[in-house]
Formats: sequence, C-alpha cells, structure tokens
Amino acid sequence: MGKTVWQSMQEKGYSRRQFLQFCGVAATTIGLRKSGVAQVVSAFEKKEKPAVIWLHFQECTGCSESFIRASHPIVADALLDVVNVNYQETLMAPSGLQAEKSLADTMRDQKGKYILVVEGAVPTKDNGVYCMIRGKTAESILKEVAADAAAVVAWGACASFGGVQAAKPNPTGAHPISKLINKPVINVPGCPPIGDVMMAVISHVVVLGQIPELDSLGRPKEFYGRRVHDTCYRRPNYDAGLFVESFDDENAKKGYCLYKVGCRGPVTYNACSVTMWNEGTSSPVKSGHPCIGCSEPGFWDNGPFYQHLASFPGFGIEHTADTIGTAVGLTTLAGVAAHAVVTNIRKKAVIAEVHAEDMKES
Repeated sequence: MGKTVWQSMQEKGYSRRQFLQFCGVAATTIGLRKSGVAQVVSAFEKKEKPAVIWLHFQECTGCSESFIRASHPIVADALLDVVNVNYQETLMAPSGLQAEKSLADTMRDQKGKYILVVEGAVPTKDNGVYCMIRGKTAESILKEVAADAAAVVAWGACASFGGVQAAKPNPTGAHPISKLINKPVINVPGCPPIGDVMMAVISHVVVLGQIPELDSLGRPKEFYGRRVHDTCYRRPNYDAGLFVESFDDENAKKGYCLYKVGCRGPVTYNACSVTMWNEGTSSPVKSGHPCIGCSEPGFWDNGPFYQHLASFPGFGIEHTADTIGTAVGLTTLAGVAAHAVVTNIRKKAVIAEVHAEDMKES
C-alpha cells in the first residue's frame, strides 16, 4: 500500500496541528461544514494517495501556472502530498523514456484508481497530426489514458469547451475532451481557471470518493453556481447606475461598474469574485478589467471583447440599472433588444446592431 496524506506530511516535517489545519482548509474548499473536518482527517489518515496523470495538448500551460500558484500556504505546498502526480509534462523531472515508463506504470498499477487531468483541446483534423507525442496523436493518448481513469478533469477553457484552439475557423479541428471520450468529465473552465478550484475538485474526489455535483455544462456547482455579476464588489455601482464609460475616465478611477465597457459578468458563471487569485487578493474585475467570459462555452467566438452587452431576460434589475444609467446622462447603447444574449447566435446579432449604432453615432 502506498503512503497516506498524513504519512507524507509527517515525512516532510509537518506537525499534527498543521495537518489538522490543512484538513480544515480542505473541508472548506470542498464545501463541507465544520462537522465534515473529521471526515477529511479520517480520509487523509487512512486512504492511499491517488495517482494523477496530467496530460497537455493544445494549450499554453497557463492553467498549470495557475494551479501551482494556488493560495493557501499549507495547501499550496501539500497538495502534491494529497496526490501522486506521476506524470505531468511541465512539472515532472524525468523526460523521454523514463517519463513514458512512469505513465505506463501508473496506468498498469493504478488501473481504475488514478485521476486524469487534461489541459488543452484535442485536434482531430487530418487524423490528429497537429498535436502528437511520441508518435501518437493527442486523441489516441486521451482515449487510452481515460479508459481506466477513476475520474477525468478538464482543466481550463480549452480542455472544457475548446477555447481559443477551437475558435473559428478552428483550423486543426480542435474539440473539448468531453466530445471525444465516453465517460463523465469534470469541466473546470477558465483562462486560466482558479488554482484553488482545482484543489477543491481533487480533494473532493479523494475525500468523498465521488465527483462533485455538476451543472448542465459539467462544471462543479460549488464554484460555477453563481454569476460573476452576482458576487461582484462593483455590483452596488451597477444597481445605482454608476458606470465606467471608458478605461481612462474618472469613473474608472472611482471603481464604478465595468458593464458598459464590455464586462460579461452578467452571463458568466464562475467564482472569480469570491475565491479570486493570488491568495484571494484580486480578480480581473477587481483589477479594473471587465470579465471576458472565459469560463463559458464559445469563449473567443462570443466576442468581440470590450463591447457593451444588452440587458438580459429574467434579470429585471439589469434593465432597470441600464435605464438609470441613461437617465443620469451616461452614454448607453440604446435600442439593443432586451431578449438578446440568450444564445450565441443572438449575441452576434446584438453585436452587429451595436456596431451599426456606433457607425451612425460616429
């Protein structure tokens, strides 16, 4: 039997107190209440650490960068104690035949037990020649490794929904991994996703022995159950009709709402405003940049960025706030249909209308 989490932490010099603190953080990240800490402690004391195989296909490695910079000081260091990352093309020390042996050994010895993490989309055009490793296509590697995985995680926008790799005209025929394998996939989209979310997903699988509850797009509800707009610290400004009109105006300096400079927070589901990055200190919106909807399907093709979206059906407050904004003299892109932005097709129609209005105004 391999080592448990507690055994690994002991070997690295962690005290019992630090171990319990780590378990408390882990319990919080996977949505357990205080009473659930005991369950986490028991699991980390007794369960053998699961092996992880982490594959890279068409991507930029930004998602790995986000992951290794996850925030909590103990968790950031100890996550690799929670699991055995036996194959990760960016982080592992071995290369060549040694690396491939590690992959083969893990698939054989941990059959049905290992967690597969995939970063990047998978090209399928021209027999998949646009992404090949050791003579095998990305698609064939994915199917081979996924077949005996206990859980499959799509890490990032590209693996989850295709991302920029699948943007029109999609010259390599890139697909998200859920379209290529016949088993459940936990989608953790974002460009990049929040590192702490990945830690929570893995901890959930390790502790509870099951994948977290997912939404209709395969995303963990714990982190993708609310719109960025719902928890945004600029939301009071939105409700008050106080908007940034351009990135260099006085309203931007005052931290007003970024809705009119293209923020897609009202149509984007993610925990950016709550979990955030860099030890919970900031997010794109908090830094003054509008949400670009990177955790939604069609990311990139849903553009252009920095374009004021229409109001949204089912959320009367948005329409009201937009009206208020007009009343106080702020420039709005009037005439955009309230029922737009329900589907990507409708979004494009709206964008075309906005462009036409802009041309008239200019």
